[in-house]
Amino acid sequence: MKGFFNVPIPVNEPVLSYAPGSNERRELKAAISELRKQVIDIPMYIGGKEVRTGKTRDIFPPHDLKHQIGKFHLGGKTHVEAAIKAALAAKPKWEALTWEQRAAVFLKAAELISGKYRAKLNAATMLAQSKNPFQAEIDAVCELADFLRFNTAYMTEIYSEQPPYNPKGTWNRLEYRPLEGFVFALTPFNFTSIAGNLPTSAALMGNVVVWKPAFTQIYSANVLMEIFREAGIPDGVINLIYTDGPTTGEVIFSHPEFAGIHFTGSTGVFQSIWKEIGNNIQHYKSYPRIVGETGGKDFVMVHSSANADEVATALARGAFEFQGQKCSAASRAYIPSNLWKDVKKSLTAQLKSMKMGPAEDFGNFINAVIDEKSFNKIAKYIDNAKKSKDIELVYGGNYDKKKGYFIEPTVLLSKNPKYVTMCEEIFGPVLTIYVYDSKKYEETLELVDTTSPYALTGCIMGQDRYALDLATEKLKNAAGNFYINDKPTGAVVGQQPFGGARASGTNDKAGAKVNLLRWVSQRTIKETFSPPTDYKYPFLEKE
Repeated sequence: MKGFFNVPIPVNEPVLSYAPGSNERRELKAAISELRKQVIDIPMYIGGKEVRTGKTRDIFPPHDLKHQIGKFHLGGKTHVEAAIKAALAAKPKWEALTWEQRAAVFLKAAELISGKYRAKLNAATMLAQSKNPFQAEIDAVCELADFLRFNTAYMTEIYSEQPPYNPKGTWNRLEYRPLEGFVFALTPFNFTSIAGNLPTSAALMGNVVVWKPAFTQIYSANVLMEIFREAGIPDGVINLIYTDGPTTGEVIFSHPEFAGIHFTGSTGVFQSIWKEIGNNIQHYKSYPRIVGETGGKDFVMVHSSANADEVATALARGAFEFQGQKCSAASRAYIPSNLWKDVKKSLTAQLKSMKMGPAEDFGNFINAVIDEKSFNKIAKYIDNAKKSKDIELVYGGNYDKKKGYFIEPTVLLSKNPKYVTMCEEIFGPVLTIYVYDSKKYEETLELVDTTSPYALTGCIMGQDRYALDLATEKLKNAAGNFYINDKPTGAVVGQQPFGGARASGTNDKAGAKVNLLRWVSQRTIKETFSPPTDYKYPFLEKE
């Protein structure tokens, strides 16, 4: 099927199973084995050139701290400046390129990701970010291929949107120009797909980009850059640098050609960036576009009519897939008193069956958290909870970093609905549950809405349609992505555009046309075919 301008209508990339005996399982294991044999030397990419500084940092899997898999070259202020210069030098030719040629680059990248590079990109994500094969597959391959294909279709829809009326003798049209200057993409560790989408969505619309990934994602970012280059991205359009935050910000946010930031990360960092942009606003050629998706304290709200096993499964998957290191992970749950006993029994049974260990062992559902800083932060929350009179430890609570940064799935039961782990983002495998009086459903909806400053994701579970409708209305501002009878995580491009408001970001949905509109500036053009030759209007005529 064809969409606007004869572009294929995208469909979601099928998620492979990696079941025993499957071809994809064999290919992935071979790719993991091959990568584990190497210590990859990872350069920065500036203006199409590989830049090595000699000042390197080693890369180890979070679950195997004694096995080095790579090293990357650290940059400094001069490299940020060089990346900006290279981007601006590439800008005239890239933005002048027809949209079909830009689309072709990223459609080819999607084919490479879902084909030739599928095993390698998944293996890199599993090793460097400690994801199991299913989590890597839906992230690094399927979601990123979907972003590239759907964004291309959205781009053509945008270009097709023109003024609906042309009076006789005139022609009105809209031009969607790339922003004037360069875009800064600041990407997180937890999703390879986000790391790929933030720079490419802006570049697709004709912009040039300086891309700084989280240091803990550089290993798979390097594979992405390999793919983009093979797909034909011209030199300087996307420049990949590994520099520290303060140095990068000092250069980027003081540059007059800074045109926008595409960000995913912590709320605190995003707010500090917003302040810095505001403080420098008088220096910029134009008002920068600020697009950010930040934190979450995502909820599972349960009505007394819900099925206990369904609730337990939503909690098990929603809270503990990828060790809870998702902005959308279930982090707080509100269980009615009539269901708690059954939910607890089912959830505990499911958690006991989960195996924890290295990502290379496909029998492990739980892997390691990303780094020591994260490990220590999560462990502190757990330790404090164990000491609190408000908390009962329902499951887990153990952790160990001798071999890797392993933390058990941990379930806390809180007597206090405003206890710290019900309010603050932890970004780890910790779920806090509050059991409410099943007769106080509406009051508890109010509690859900007001407990956290975030508004990213959440869900309501139950069979009573009136109760579901009430929750949907009462919690309309509490989550940008709201789920009914499903876990609050796992958005799919083309199905559930992703993003939230309040402290969770600007809600410029990733995987939606609205996001791409942030990376263009409209110009209205009116052409008159028979211009007037006299200033006089009819009302001036004598009677």
